[in-house]
Amino acid sequence: MTMGFHQVRFPLDIALGAQGGPQRLTDIVQLASGREERNQRWAHARRRYNAGYGIKSRADMQKVLEFFEERRGRFHGFLWRDGLDWTSRGDGGAPMATDQQIGTGDGAQKQFQLTKRYGAGFDPYLRPITKPLAATVTISVGGMVQPGAAFTVDGLTGLVSFAVAPAEGAVVRAGFAFDVPVRFDTDRLEIELAGFDAAVVPNIPLIEVIGE
Repeated sequence: MTMGFHQVRFPLDIALGAQGGPQRLTDIVQLASGREERNQRWAHARRRYNAGYGIKSRADMQKVLEFFEERRGRFHGFLWRDGLDWTSRGDGGAPMATDQQIGTGDGAQKQFQLTKRYGAGFDPYLRPITKPLAATVTISVGGMVQPGAAFTVDGLTGLVSFAVAPAEGAVVRAGFAFDVPVRFDTDRLEIELAGFDAAVVPNIPLIEVIGE
């Protein structure tokens, strides 16, 4: 069997009760002078979650068990909805075509990667968005909202392709909702039945997969 990515979302009602967030990897070396040398080893954050916190009933556990088996444990990736961070809006509101700048036209470039900006002007982080909900993507060029016929969106990569390249100097912006590509970070589920209609699952780790 060949590993793959399943374009299916983890049960949303369970995901919204989960715990987790972004992780980075930083090397810190303490020098003899007392100063520190710090090196950021990852260009992008990698998100980790624990779905166990979303399990509230035996029915929830059955959903996760079936989902886990169909993904073959850690083998296949899938979509995950981060309840805190899932739209182009910082406040989690409905996407608008002017939310995020994704590029500037040069009269020739037709493809732009969806990205989300974190932080202000000091040292903002641009996160590539690779699993947008294509139907939610809205685009503006030079402040003008574009009709759907003017562009297409790849829901597997987050690439926006224009039929006609945006003019030189025209700012390209986008609004969108998105999921996080993840996989289970375990090949084993530890299930403790606590009652007829309840289950306790202390740990169902998930980790973001890069490049899928």
